[in-house]
Amino acid sequence: MSRIQPTFSKLAEQKRKALITFITAGDPAPELTVPLLHALVAGGVDILELGVPFSDPMAEGPVIQRACERALMFNISTRDVLGYVREFRKTNTTTPVVLMGYANPIERFGVDAFIAAAKEAGVDGTIVVDYPPEECEEFAQKMQANGMDPIFLLAPTSSEERIRQVAAVSSGFSYYVSLKGVTGAGNIDTAEVAERIAAIRKHVKLPIGVGFGIRDGATAKAVGAAADAVVIGSRIISELENTPPAKACDAVQAFVAEIRQALDS
Repeated sequence: MSRIQPTFSKLAEQKRKALITFITAGDPAPELTVPLLHALVAGGVDILELGVPFSDPMAEGPVIQRACERALMFNISTRDVLGYVREFRKTNTTTPVVLMGYANPIERFGVDAFIAAAKEAGVDGTIVVDYPPEECEEFAQKMQANGMDPIFLLAPTSSEERIRQVAAVSSGFSYYVSLKGVTGAGNIDTAEVAERIAAIRKHVKLPIGVGFGIRDGATAKAVGAAADAVVIGSRIISELENTPPAKACDAVQAFVAEIRQALDS
């Protein structure tokens, strides 16, 4: 078992919602990745998503695309990302870490080799944007056999059949993409999100996290009323873009602390 399910169980006992955050490994500078992870936890984050830089991040809006480009300028590889997790685990053995990215880096690494290396580094799960659930049952089974969770995306356009497919192969939590489009785009309709989550819960018994479009405490609180977790990514990357590197950790910690306070209020 990964650290994800116990984290959600503990939060449920406390009647609290999970705060999940995303940063891209290597952005804005390689030496800041691990300190940023610790700063996010200090600000109240429950689960960390660490993006694996990729040259064609199809689901990402311009903010996270720029983060990928900056990280790739430092030649950040999948092995480097796993190294950051390994370094983080030296002083934090409890906070779940989920790698988020695309199939190509995993395929290049070799699926079995990647799973073994991720387990050794202390990874808890993966979100592979372009791995459709109906085509990766073997990958999901291998992940679960190694104590890690394959997490899949659901969208406003997901059919009942797709929701059932995700329910059959996923573990940890399910990630509902609240907007049609890319990360960081548009304004979220919290009433529509609540309706979709109710429909998803008919088939998916895992906790449901909602991402894309959550940019402030008020939206996070509104989404958290229906979901088990809120996911924030582009807004944090924007914070990093507008902050000098020396102040990056303090700025990110302060921002997520505001979101945490809103979720708990």
